[in-house]
Amino acid sequence: MVRAGEQQEAGGLLERGRRVLASQPFSVLVGTELLELEPGHAVLVVPLRQELRQQHGFAHGGVLSYLADNALAFAGGSLLGNVLTGEFKINFLRPAAGDALVARARVLHAGTAQAVCQCEVFARGEEGERLCATALGTVVRVPDGRGPAGTR
Repeated sequence: MVRAGEQQEAGGLLERGRRVLASQPFSVLVGTELLELEPGHAVLVVPLRQELRQQHGFAHGGVLSYLADNALAFAGGSLLGNVLTGEFKINFLRPAAGDALVARARVLHAGTAQAVCQCEVFARGEEGERLCATALGTVVRVPDGRGPAGTR
């Protein structure tokens, strides 16, 4: 059962996550939306515009990889705070066609400095959702003050 304070905290996490997403120029360019963010879980969606497709009309593999990477980072970051992807592996299972891509990621294990996460990417269309890729990755906590301006 979710208590009132926990529900408010989860809503605050989602709003913070949406601010982080809005601060990522590439995510804004692609049109990514953060639908859910709870401790250890994230759901992101990308509308599948013509510009994001390859020559056969399917979603470009780079878009699938980006979405999996970002979903893994949001899931892990929901527990660790500020994170970067340390590594990830993606398996393309079938071509992605439809009107949107949906990534659902969850934390499999988290320590104090890193989390191992899993993501499934679905193509959403008229017939519902079809699994098109799966990814496994490790995200690592970044100490405060690090990043492009504070890189050490």
